[in-house]
Amino acid sequence: MGKIISGKEVAKLLRADIKSYVEKIKSQGKRVPCLATIIVGNDSGSLYYINNQNKICNELGVDTRNISFKENISEAELIETIHKLNEDDTVDGIMLQIPLPRHIDEKKVTSTICADKDIDGLTDKNLGKFYKGEKSFIPCTANSALELIKSTGISIEGKKAVVIGRSNIVGKPTANLLLNENATVTICHSRTQNLKEICKEADILVVAMGKPNFVSSEYVKEGAIVIDVGTSSLNGKICGDVNFQDVIDKAAFITPVPGGVGALTTTLLIRNTCEASEKNVY
Repeated sequence: MGKIISGKEVAKLLRADIKSYVEKIKSQGKRVPCLATIIVGNDSGSLYYINNQNKICNELGVDTRNISFKENISEAELIETIHKLNEDDTVDGIMLQIPLPRHIDEKKVTSTICADKDIDGLTDKNLGKFYKGEKSFIPCTANSALELIKSTGISIEGKKAVVIGRSNIVGKPTANLLLNENATVTICHSRTQNLKEICKEADILVVAMGKPNFVSSEYVKEGAIVIDVGTSSLNGKICGDVNFQDVIDKAAFITPVPGGVGALTTTLLIRNTCEASEKNVY
């Protein structure tokens, strides 16, 4: 049976550092970091993620500001809200929950976030720096996937890695992070032929496709590291893209859902908020 990679355990060490940082600046009479989250609509996966994020922020002493809109919000109104948060000196980090409704230009809206407050690495400026290898905020879900792979203690260098998914916030940045670790990376997507055969060659398999329980043991190489980025609601329960019970006996390491990538992603987002606040505390 494969070993479960616990995002909660990896996150626990980081949270201790965050809590110490917040307590330190409070003792100095400075304002604590503040994370503002914008959500449009009522996607169950997004709501689950934000509720968990708020809980962790509260535990660590980080302020939160949640802004919710109905799906029919205009693009102009959403952009105006972001501009106000950009100009608000009491807000350190801005997270726009993706996906957005189809009538909203996702790229246009995310590009309006101030790069210094773009803690999830969505803006053109941060993404450009990231792909150029310069210091920037990195998309937190992708960074979480990499940190969990590293937590196994297995070297990434020279390994065959397959990423299922090509989104700008998970698939592409995850592939780039793995490339930076000298893995040989293949990106798969909805048009990929022979998907099962390609996946079975992967030493590291990262699944971010948004299809509950899609990946079975037939897609997994014996002894592979399997990272499940998916978060969906199925029959009232949160589940991932990987059929966990079917795959765990074949994989060497596997992340659960919940308690895997998402558990660490939230902590990395809060850590980035603290980093952003260092330029803005008073």
